[in-house]
Amino acid sequence: MSLREISSQNTRGCVSVPRAIGRLCALGLLSTCLGAGSFALKARQPPARQSASPVTTLTPLAQEIEKQRARLASDSVEERRDAVARLGRLGRPEGSRAASSALGDRSPIVRATAARAVLALPPDEAVALLVPLLHDHAEFVRREGAYALGETHSPTAVPALLDTLEHDKSAGARGAAVVALEQIKDLRAVPALMQVLSRQAAGANPFRRIKRSKATGNEFVRREAARALGQIGDHRAVPALVAVLSDERTDTDVRREAAQALGTIGDRAAIPALRAALTAQDPYLSRIAYEALRKIDPAEAAKPA
Repeated sequence: MSLREISSQNTRGCVSVPRAIGRLCALGLLSTCLGAGSFALKARQPPARQSASPVTTLTPLAQEIEKQRARLASDSVEERRDAVARLGRLGRPEGSRAASSALGDRSPIVRATAARAVLALPPDEAVALLVPLLHDHAEFVRREGAYALGETHSPTAVPALLDTLEHDKSAGARGAAVVALEQIKDLRAVPALMQVLSRQAAGANPFRRIKRSKATGNEFVRREAARALGQIGDHRAVPALVAVLSDERTDTDVRREAAQALGTIGDRAAIPALRAALTAQDPYLSRIAYEALRKIDPAEAAKPA
Protein backbone atom coordinates (compact mmCIF):
# COMPACT_ATOMS: atom_id res chain seq x y z
CA MET A 1 0.00 0.00 0.00
CA SER A 2 1.27 3.40 -0.91
CA LEU A 3 1.85 6.23 1.45
CA ARG A 4 -0.95 8.23 -0.25
CA GLU A 5 -3.56 5.47 0.37
CA ILE A 6 -2.59 5.09 4.00
CA SER A 7 -2.83 8.80 4.45
CA SER A 8 -6.24 8.86 2.75
CA GLN A 9 -7.68 6.15 5.09
CA ASN A 10 -6.39 7.90 8.22
CA THR A 11 -7.85 11.12 7.03
CA ARG A 12 -11.31 9.52 6.54
CA GLY A 13 -11.09 7.95 10.01
CA CYS A 14 -10.18 11.24 11.59
CA VAL A 15 -13.10 12.94 9.92
CA SER A 16 -15.68 10.27 11.00
CA VAL A 17 -14.74 10.41 14.68
CA PRO A 18 -15.55 14.10 15.12
CA ARG A 19 -18.82 13.57 13.33
CA ALA A 20 -19.79 10.77 15.68
CA ILE A 21 -18.74 12.81 18.66
CA GLY A 22 -20.75 15.70 17.36
CA ARG A 23 -23.85 13.59 17.01
CA LEU A 24 -23.48 12.25 20.55
CA CYS A 25 -22.96 15.71 21.89
CA ALA A 26 -26.00 16.93 20.04
CA LEU A 27 -28.11 14.11 21.49
CA GLY A 28 -26.77 14.76 24.95
CA LEU A 29 -27.47 18.45 24.67
CA LEU A 30 -31.02 17.75 23.51
CA SER A 31 -31.62 15.40 26.43
CA THR A 32 -30.25 17.98 28.82
CA CYS A 33 -32.48 20.65 27.34
CA LEU A 34 -35.53 18.41 27.55
CA GLY A 35 -34.71 17.59 31.15
CA ALA A 36 -34.27 21.23 32.00
CA GLY A 37 -37.54 22.09 30.29
CA SER A 38 -39.41 19.40 32.18
CA PHE A 39 -37.97 20.67 35.46
CA ALA A 40 -38.99 24.20 34.51
CA LEU A 41 -42.57 23.06 33.79
CA LYS A 42 -42.75 21.27 37.11
CA ALA A 43 -41.42 24.32 38.87
CA ARG A 44 -44.16 26.49 37.31
CA GLN A 45 -46.99 24.14 38.49
CA PRO A 46 -48.65 25.22 41.78
CA PRO A 47 -48.28 22.82 44.72
CA ALA A 48 -51.09 20.30 45.21
CA ARG A 49 -53.92 21.78 47.27
CA GLN A 50 -54.27 19.95 50.58
CA SER A 51 -57.66 19.17 52.09
CA ALA A 52 -58.80 21.76 54.61
CA SER A 53 -60.14 19.08 56.98
CA PRO A 54 -59.75 15.31 57.16
CA VAL A 55 -62.58 13.24 55.70
CA THR A 56 -64.63 11.63 58.46
CA THR A 57 -66.58 8.44 57.85
CA LEU A 58 -69.66 7.80 59.99
CA THR A 59 -70.08 4.37 61.50
CA PRO A 60 -73.16 2.37 60.42
CA LEU A 61 -74.77 3.18 63.78
CA ALA A 62 -74.17 6.91 63.39
CA GLN A 63 -75.46 6.79 59.82
CA GLU A 64 -78.68 5.12 60.98
CA ILE A 65 -79.16 7.64 63.78
CA GLU A 66 -78.69 10.57 61.43
CA LYS A 67 -81.07 9.03 58.93
CA GLN A 68 -83.82 8.64 61.53
CA ARG A 69 -83.10 12.05 63.07
CA ALA A 70 -83.76 13.61 59.66
CA ARG A 71 -87.09 11.77 59.44
CA LEU A 72 -88.19 13.41 62.70
CA ALA A 73 -88.70 16.63 60.73
CA SER A 74 -91.19 14.99 58.37
CA ASP A 75 -94.72 16.34 58.05
CA SER A 76 -96.01 12.76 58.26
CA VAL A 77 -97.01 11.67 61.76
CA GLU A 78 -96.53 8.02 60.86
CA GLU A 79 -93.02 8.65 59.51
CA ARG A 80 -92.01 10.53 62.66
CA ARG A 81 -93.48 7.79 64.85
CA ASP A 82 -91.63 5.11 62.88
CA ALA A 83 -88.37 7.06 63.14
CA VAL A 84 -88.76 7.33 66.92
CA ALA A 85 -89.53 3.62 67.21
CA ARG A 86 -86.46 2.72 65.15
CA LEU A 87 -84.23 4.92 67.29
CA GLY A 88 -85.59 3.23 70.40
CA ARG A 89 -85.02 -0.26 69.00
CA LEU A 90 -81.32 0.52 68.58
CA GLY A 91 -81.04 0.14 72.36
CA ARG A 92 -78.19 2.65 72.46
CA PRO A 93 -77.93 5.93 74.41
CA GLU A 94 -77.07 7.79 71.20
CA GLY A 95 -80.32 6.63 69.64
CA SER A 96 -82.33 7.50 72.75
CA ARG A 97 -80.87 11.02 72.87
CA ALA A 98 -81.85 11.54 69.25
CA ALA A 99 -85.36 10.28 70.02
CA SER A 100 -85.74 12.49 73.09
CA SER A 101 -86.61 15.51 70.94
CA ALA A 102 -89.83 13.71 69.99
CA LEU A 103 -91.07 13.90 73.58
CA GLY A 104 -92.28 17.38 72.67
CA ASP A 105 -93.74 16.40 69.30
CA ARG A 106 -97.08 17.95 68.35
CA SER A 107 -98.62 14.50 67.86
CA PRO A 108 -99.65 12.51 71.00
CA ILE A 109 -98.86 9.17 69.36
CA VAL A 110 -95.30 10.31 68.64
CA ARG A 111 -94.85 11.56 72.21
CA ALA A 112 -96.18 8.27 73.57
CA THR A 113 -93.82 6.28 71.33
CA ALA A 114 -90.88 8.43 72.43
CA ALA A 115 -91.57 7.53 76.08
CA ARG A 116 -90.11 4.07 75.63
CA ALA A 117 -87.57 5.14 73.02
CA VAL A 118 -85.49 6.99 75.64
CA LEU A 119 -85.07 4.00 77.97
CA ALA A 120 -81.53 3.23 76.77
CA LEU A 121 -80.36 6.36 78.60
CA PRO A 122 -78.99 6.21 82.16
CA PRO A 123 -82.00 5.84 84.53
CA ASP A 124 -81.87 9.27 86.15
CA GLU A 125 -81.42 10.97 82.77
CA ALA A 126 -84.42 9.09 81.40
CA VAL A 127 -86.51 10.00 84.47
CA ALA A 128 -85.80 13.71 83.99
CA LEU A 129 -87.05 13.47 80.41
CA LEU A 130 -90.12 11.35 81.21
CA VAL A 131 -91.58 13.09 84.26
CA PRO A 132 -93.06 15.98 82.21
CA LEU A 133 -95.15 13.43 80.31
CA LEU A 134 -97.13 12.77 83.51
CA HIS A 135 -98.72 16.20 82.99
CA ASP A 136 -99.51 15.73 79.29
CA HIS A 137 -103.06 16.65 78.24
CA ALA A 138 -103.47 13.26 76.50
CA GLU A 139 -104.34 10.46 78.93
CA PHE A 140 -102.58 7.71 77.02
CA VAL A 141 -99.39 9.79 76.88
CA ARG A 142 -99.47 10.13 80.68
CA ARG A 143 -100.07 6.40 80.92
CA GLU A 144 -97.15 5.52 78.64
CA GLY A 145 -94.94 7.96 80.52
CA ALA A 146 -95.77 6.24 83.81
CA TYR A 147 -95.11 2.76 82.42
CA ALA A 148 -91.77 3.95 81.02
CA LEU A 149 -90.80 5.44 84.39
CA GLY A 150 -91.37 2.06 85.98
CA GLU A 151 -88.99 0.47 83.51
CA THR A 152 -86.21 2.80 84.61
CA HIS A 153 -86.37 1.18 88.09
CA SER A 154 -85.12 4.51 89.41
CA PRO A 155 -86.19 5.68 92.89
CA THR A 156 -86.00 9.26 91.63
CA ALA A 157 -89.27 8.63 89.77
CA VAL A 158 -91.24 7.75 92.94
CA PRO A 159 -92.38 11.27 93.99
CA ALA A 160 -93.78 12.06 90.54
CA LEU A 161 -95.54 8.69 90.33
CA LEU A 162 -97.09 9.16 93.78
CA ASP A 163 -98.36 12.55 92.70
CA THR A 164 -99.99 10.96 89.65
CA LEU A 165 -101.52 8.25 91.82
CA GLU A 166 -103.06 10.85 94.10
CA HIS A 167 -104.20 13.53 91.67
CA ASP A 168 -104.69 12.13 88.17
CA LYS A 169 -108.38 11.75 87.28
CA SER A 170 -107.75 8.93 84.81
CA ALA A 171 -107.90 5.39 86.17
CA GLY A 172 -105.59 4.30 83.35
CA ALA A 173 -102.88 6.78 84.35
CA ARG A 174 -103.26 5.95 88.05
CA GLY A 175 -103.09 2.23 87.31
CA ALA A 176 -99.95 2.76 85.23
CA ALA A 177 -98.41 4.69 88.13
CA VAL A 178 -99.17 1.75 90.45
CA VAL A 179 -97.54 -0.70 88.02
CA ALA A 180 -94.49 1.55 87.84
CA LEU A 181 -94.25 1.73 91.63
CA GLU A 182 -94.45 -2.06 91.74
CA GLN A 183 -91.47 -2.30 89.38
CA ILE A 184 -89.40 0.18 91.37
CA LYS A 185 -90.27 -1.49 94.72
CA ASP A 186 -89.63 1.57 96.85
CA LEU A 187 -90.96 1.43 100.43
CA ARG A 188 -92.07 5.06 100.20
CA ALA A 189 -94.94 3.88 97.99
CA VAL A 190 -96.46 1.52 100.58
CA PRO A 191 -98.69 4.00 102.49
CA ALA A 192 -100.16 5.43 99.26
CA LEU A 193 -100.79 1.96 97.87
CA MET A 194 -102.49 0.89 101.11
CA GLN A 195 -104.74 3.94 100.90
CA VAL A 196 -105.69 3.10 97.30
CA LEU A 197 -106.40 -0.50 98.25
CA SER A 198 -108.57 0.48 101.22
CA ARG A 199 -110.84 2.79 99.23
CA GLN A 200 -114.32 1.43 98.89
CA ALA A 201 -115.14 0.34 95.37
CA ALA A 202 -117.10 2.93 93.47
CA GLY A 203 -119.81 0.41 92.65
CA ALA A 204 -120.26 -0.85 96.22
CA ASN A 205 -122.66 1.96 97.19
CA PRO A 206 -126.13 1.02 95.84
CA PHE A 207 -127.39 4.58 96.37
CA ARG A 208 -124.80 6.11 94.09
CA ARG A 209 -125.26 6.04 90.36
CA ILE A 210 -122.02 5.74 88.44
CA LYS A 211 -120.88 4.54 85.10
CA ARG A 212 -119.74 0.93 85.07
CA SER A 213 -116.56 1.89 83.22
CA LYS A 214 -115.54 4.14 86.09
CA ALA A 215 -116.12 1.37 88.64
CA THR A 216 -114.12 -1.05 86.51
CA GLY A 217 -111.28 1.46 86.26
CA ASN A 218 -111.18 1.96 90.01
CA GLU A 219 -111.11 -1.79 90.59
CA PHE A 220 -108.24 -2.07 88.15
CA VAL A 221 -106.26 0.42 90.24
CA ARG A 222 -107.08 -1.44 93.49
CA ARG A 223 -106.13 -4.77 91.94
CA GLU A 224 -102.79 -3.39 90.80
CA ALA A 225 -102.23 -1.86 94.24
CA ALA A 226 -102.73 -5.26 95.89
CA ARG A 227 -100.25 -6.87 93.51
CA ALA A 228 -97.74 -4.06 94.03
CA LEU A 229 -97.91 -4.40 97.81
CA GLY A 230 -97.19 -8.09 97.50
CA GLN A 231 -94.20 -7.48 95.24
CA ILE A 232 -92.78 -4.79 97.51
CA GLY A 233 -93.18 -7.21 100.42
CA ASP A 234 -93.60 -4.74 103.28
CA HIS A 235 -95.36 -6.30 106.31
CA ARG A 236 -97.10 -3.00 107.01
CA ALA A 237 -99.46 -3.84 104.14
CA VAL A 238 -100.77 -7.06 105.73
CA PRO A 239 -103.76 -5.50 107.62
CA ALA A 240 -105.00 -3.68 104.51
CA LEU A 241 -104.67 -6.82 102.40
CA VAL A 242 -106.46 -8.94 105.01
CA ALA A 243 -109.31 -6.42 105.19
CA VAL A 244 -109.80 -6.55 101.42
CA LEU A 245 -109.61 -10.34 101.31
CA SER A 246 -112.19 -10.67 104.08
CA ASP A 247 -114.68 -8.22 102.54
CA GLU A 248 -117.08 -10.21 100.33
CA ARG A 249 -118.38 -6.97 98.79
CA THR A 250 -114.99 -6.35 97.25
CA ASP A 251 -114.49 -7.21 93.60
CA THR A 252 -113.39 -10.84 93.25
CA ASP A 253 -110.30 -10.00 91.21
CA VAL A 254 -109.11 -7.64 93.93
CA ARG A 255 -109.62 -10.31 96.60
CA ARG A 256 -107.62 -12.80 94.53
CA GLU A 257 -104.72 -10.37 94.22
CA ALA A 258 -104.89 -9.66 97.97
CA ALA A 259 -104.69 -13.38 98.78
CA GLN A 260 -101.76 -13.87 96.45
CA ALA A 261 -99.97 -10.83 97.88
CA LEU A 262 -100.40 -12.18 101.43
CA GLY A 263 -98.79 -15.44 100.37
CA THR A 264 -95.89 -13.55 98.80
CA ILE A 265 -95.30 -11.46 101.93
CA GLY A 266 -95.51 -14.59 104.10
CA ASP A 267 -96.75 -13.04 107.34
CA ARG A 268 -98.49 -15.49 109.69
CA ALA A 269 -100.98 -12.81 110.66
CA ALA A 270 -102.70 -13.54 107.33
CA ILE A 271 -103.39 -17.21 108.11
CA PRO A 272 -106.93 -16.81 109.57
CA ALA A 273 -108.16 -14.75 106.60
CA LEU A 274 -106.58 -17.14 104.13
CA ARG A 275 -108.10 -20.17 105.84
CA ALA A 276 -111.52 -18.53 105.67
CA ALA A 277 -111.01 -17.96 101.95
CA LEU A 278 -110.48 -21.69 101.41
CA THR A 279 -114.27 -22.12 101.45
CA ALA A 280 -115.00 -19.18 99.17
CA GLN A 281 -117.56 -19.72 96.43
CA ASP A 282 -115.03 -18.54 93.86
CA PRO A 283 -112.88 -21.62 93.11
CA TYR A 284 -110.00 -19.48 91.89
CA LEU A 285 -109.91 -17.49 95.11
CA SER A 286 -110.04 -20.72 97.12
CA ARG A 287 -107.10 -22.14 95.17
CA ILE A 288 -105.04 -18.96 95.53
CA ALA A 289 -105.66 -18.93 99.29
CA TYR A 290 -104.54 -22.56 99.46
CA GLU A 291 -101.29 -21.82 97.61
CA ALA A 292 -100.69 -18.77 99.84
CA LEU A 293 -101.10 -20.89 102.98
CA ARG A 294 -98.66 -23.45 101.63
CA LYS A 295 -96.05 -20.71 101.34
CA ILE A 296 -96.63 -19.48 104.88
CA ASP A 297 -97.27 -22.79 106.68
CA PRO A 298 -98.14 -25.98 104.74
CA ALA A 299 -99.89 -27.41 107.80
CA GLU A 300 -102.50 -24.66 107.54
CA ALA A 301 -103.36 -25.40 103.95
CA ALA A 302 -105.97 -28.04 104.72
CA LYS A 303 -109.58 -26.99 104.38
CA PRO A 304 -111.41 -26.53 107.69
CA ALA A 305 -113.76 -29.37 108.67
